[in-house]
Amino acid sequence: MRKRVAILGSTGSIGTQALEVVEAAPERFDVVALAAGGSDPALLAAQAIRHEVEVVAVARATSAQDVQLALYAEAKRRGWSEGDHRVPRLLAGPDAATEVARTDVDVVLNGMTGAVGLEPTLAALDAGTTLALANKESLIVGGELVTSRVRPGQLVPVDSEHSAIAQALRGERVDDVRRLLVTASGGPFRGRSRAELADVTPEQAMAHPTWDMGPVITINSATLVNKGLEVIEAHLLFGIDFDRIDVVVHPSSVVHSMVEYVDGSTMVQASPPDMRLPIALGLAWPERVPGAARGCDWTSPTSWEFFPLDETAFPAVSLARRAGSFGRTAPAVLNAANEVCVDAFVAGDLGFLGIVDTVGAVLDEHLRDPDAAHPDLTLERVLEADTLARERARALVEGASMSASSGARA
Repeated sequence: MRKRVAILGSTGSIGTQALEVVEAAPERFDVVALAAGGSDPALLAAQAIRHEVEVVAVARATSAQDVQLALYAEAKRRGWSEGDHRVPRLLAGPDAATEVARTDVDVVLNGMTGAVGLEPTLAALDAGTTLALANKESLIVGGELVTSRVRPGQLVPVDSEHSAIAQALRGERVDDVRRLLVTASGGPFRGRSRAELADVTPEQAMAHPTWDMGPVITINSATLVNKGLEVIEAHLLFGIDFDRIDVVVHPSSVVHSMVEYVDGSTMVQASPPDMRLPIALGLAWPERVPGAARGCDWTSPTSWEFFPLDETAFPAVSLARRAGSFGRTAPAVLNAANEVCVDAFVAGDLGFLGIVDTVGAVLDEHLRDPDAAHPDLTLERVLEADTLARERARALVEGASMSASSGARA
C-alpha cells in the first residue's frame, strides 16, 4: 500500500530530494500535499502538477496569486484539458504549512528551515502522523513541547547524523550505550585558527566541501553552529546526556555518526554523502527503499580520517551544549539569535566571527535573566523568547555595524 506523504519545504534542498526519492519509488509513495515559502512559484507549481497533489500551501500570502497563475500555466503546459485533472487547492499565509501538517496523510516530511517549522511539527505529532523530521530547529526550539507529544516510533530523524544513530541503535538497549559520536565534516574552514577566520566572506562560507545544502544550513556548517544544534537534537531524540555526546571531525562525511557501546564496540553507519538515503528512510521507516542511494565503493583503496574538534576556533558546539544543558527556552534563544546573525553576515553587516560571538552574547544575557529559569515551557514562552532574542541580536548587530563605520571614518 502506497504511503500518503505531505512535504513541507518542497522547493528547498530537502524537499526537492524527497521528491526525487518519491519519483524513483512511485509504487511506495503518493505525494498529496506540498508547502513552501513562496519564493519560487514556478518550481512549486511544477512539483504540484507533476505529482497531482491535492493541496499546495504557500507561506507568503503575497505570493498566492503568483502560485495560482503558475499552477494554471503548468497545467496548460502539460496539456491538461478542463475536467481531466483538478488543479490543487491553494492555501496561503503563515499558518498554511501547519494546516497541511494536520491533513490526513501517513507521513509528514518537515524539510522547512528555521524555527518556523515548530508549529507544523507540533501539528503533525498531534494528528498522530509519522513525522520525518529534517527541520531540526523545531525539535531544538520546542524541546519537551515536542518530545512530550511523540508516540513510540512516530518521530523519525532525517538529519544524516541522527538517521545514522537511529540505525545503529536498532535492536539495542539505550542502557548499553556509552556515548554517541556525531561526525562533522569540519566545513570549508577546517584546520584554520580563529585569527584566520576573521576575514571570511559569505561566498567562502557557502563553499561546503561535501554537502549541497541551502544557504542557512551551509553557513551554519561553516561556523559549526549546525553541529551544536545537532548535539542538542541527539540529546532530545535519544535521551543521552550531553556529557556522553561527542563531536568528531570526519572530512569525507562517509561515516555519518557512530554509537559506542559499554563493551567497547562501536556501530558505524557509512554511505557516500547523499541526503536521499536518510530521506528515504524517513519516508519508509522502519523499512528501507531499495536503490535510494548508491553504496560505498569497496573495490578501490580508501581511508577514513577522524580529528578532534578545535573548540577554540569553533566555539559553537560548546555554546550549544550550554544552552541545551540549561534547557527551557535557552535553545530557542540560541537558534533565533543565530538566524538573525546568519542573515546579517550574508548581507555584509556582520563578520564571520561575529556570528557566534553575537549569539553567545545574546545567550549570556538570557541566562542571567531570572525569568529564563521558569520551569514551565509553553509555546507562548518559546515564541516570546524567540522574538526577544531576535530583537536583541539585531540591536547588537546594528551596534557593531555602527562602531565599525565610526572606526572606518576615524
